[in-house]
Amino acid sequence: MRVRNTFFALAFTCLCLTLSYPATVHAQNIPVPLTSVRLYDFLDELATEGVIQISEAVRPYSRQQVAALLTTALDHDTLLNKRQKADLNFYLNEFALERDTIRHQLVAYTDNRTYNLSLCDPQFSYLTKNKLFKMQIRPILGAEVYGSKKGAIIKRWWGAEVQMDIAHHVSIWGSLRDVSWNGKIGLKSKYYPTQDSKIDGAKLTKPGFLNPLTGVQYKEADYGGDFSDSKGGISLYTWWGSISLSRENIRWGDAYHASNILSGHNPAVPQVSLQLTPVWWLQFDYFHAWLVSNIQNSSDYYVEKENLDINTNTFIYNNEYRQRSKYMAANMFTFKPCKWVHFSFGNSIVYAEQNPQAAYFIPIAFFKSLDHLLTKGSRAENQNSQVFATLTVYPVEHLKLYGSFYADEIKWSRFKRSDKEKNPISYLVGFDWTGWPIRGLSLKGEFMRSYIACYTHSIEAIEYTSNSYLMGHYMGDNAQSIFLELSYRPIRGMWVALQYTNDTKYNQYLYLRQDVDKAISQKPFDKPIFRNQMLSASFMYEVYNNMFLTANISYNHSQGYDRTERNCNSEVIGSANNWLNKFSPVFYQGRNITASLGFSFGF
Repeated sequence: MRVRNTFFALAFTCLCLTLSYPATVHAQNIPVPLTSVRLYDFLDELATEGVIQISEAVRPYSRQQVAALLTTALDHDTLLNKRQKADLNFYLNEFALERDTIRHQLVAYTDNRTYNLSLCDPQFSYLTKNKLFKMQIRPILGAEVYGSKKGAIIKRWWGAEVQMDIAHHVSIWGSLRDVSWNGKIGLKSKYYPTQDSKIDGAKLTKPGFLNPLTGVQYKEADYGGDFSDSKGGISLYTWWGSISLSRENIRWGDAYHASNILSGHNPAVPQVSLQLTPVWWLQFDYFHAWLVSNIQNSSDYYVEKENLDINTNTFIYNNEYRQRSKYMAANMFTFKPCKWVHFSFGNSIVYAEQNPQAAYFIPIAFFKSLDHLLTKGSRAENQNSQVFATLTVYPVEHLKLYGSFYADEIKWSRFKRSDKEKNPISYLVGFDWTGWPIRGLSLKGEFMRSYIACYTHSIEAIEYTSNSYLMGHYMGDNAQSIFLELSYRPIRGMWVALQYTNDTKYNQYLYLRQDVDKAISQKPFDKPIFRNQMLSASFMYEVYNNMFLTANISYNHSQGYDRTERNCNSEVIGSANNWLNKFSPVFYQGRNITASLGFSFGF
């Protein structure tokens, strides 16, 4: 009850303040999905070339932010080439409602002022004459076919989304996507050591798999994978900030391939979030999320009538256990001391109390300190807290350098060479060279390393996961990832790229409480147990707004390594085949040449 009253008090206060200030920005405070990668890439291109200033540490951006950035680019269009101007006008049309106008399309039923029913890329837009109510509705439909020597997998999705803005202070949005993976692969029995592998053959994402695909929670299906994804929220906002209740994916930390702070790899989580931008050089972000533990709570269950005993004429009951409660609170401060330096830092905590803890609803707080206050008196084990930071620098035009640091636990003595124990930390560094000597050409590179015991915990209920998917970098602890991309944008809406990824997972440990010190005393990045290398060529063309054609051909080599020796009591040993089945979907095991084609509208 205390938490519920706290939220309503915050919401009411924010609403009163928003209505008491003039709305200087007429836009929707609705998140732009992380899957809109080409739009995000275009904004990054403009930032790297010095056309706009943007803080990349926290995503998704809101439609309000994107519309403002595009308007800024329009004001500096003399800095753009012909292709960039065409892309800019294209995206400005997508964000027409945010600019108090109606979209223009080739085939549409419209009065050019208040409504537009588009037929080329199906969508209905509505805007009242006084600009106080805006709405757009669009269907979502898409399919993608993957083929290799192991067979074919068809991914299809359909659904719809709606977005509304009321009086420049309230945004409401929602979407539903029904998705399925279908595949009759297993044409050769050598690919499937067990029958269970055939069922999992069409599933390309799973909590144990080490790939950057966004995690999902499958429903029952014997043909592959079937799941639905419902997102949405409500936001109260004004020019200096917003408070929202939503279910969305979160990405914290500057990265192109995968962030090591919050990667958005796990399924979207419901959350109460706060964002404040009182001045141009400061941004503050906070959220409190309800995670999914996937752990049964033995003291919380329903009693279900399972059967009837005909001999005694009495019911036979069964206990249906509910999940253990799990939550997360996090904040991030972003400072921009000058236009070419952006610095962010923050902290978070994953905790598993019976009810949300009111102390963790304090936005500006050091959560580990609060944790000590709440747990030390009862001699209870601490909750799972983290600290992190990210730095982005634009030293010269066309070049961006960035890095992120994540720490599960820090002891300063462990940074000494003489100390065998190493801190469970993760770091990521990268660069983006864009627009020189050829406009539209971009070279990106990232290198990530996570040390032993990073992202892990001896208490399963407070691990850095949701729906059993890791919330940090998808490779987990004691792992390394290398990513390179050479891309080119020849014309408006078209993107072609050559990408290389080299992911390596090293020896794994049990992380029992009594053996953690032994584990972090082992040599990190010592002996590999799994490696996946992939070289791919990708093509994407946005025909109309949110209507995409995609194609990809890739070569990958996914392999496991035998580990039979044991360095310490907590080390896990296993065969190459065991590691391969644990970390890779069947479809990508071994050496493969895979081709894919796709089409979608919506996003």
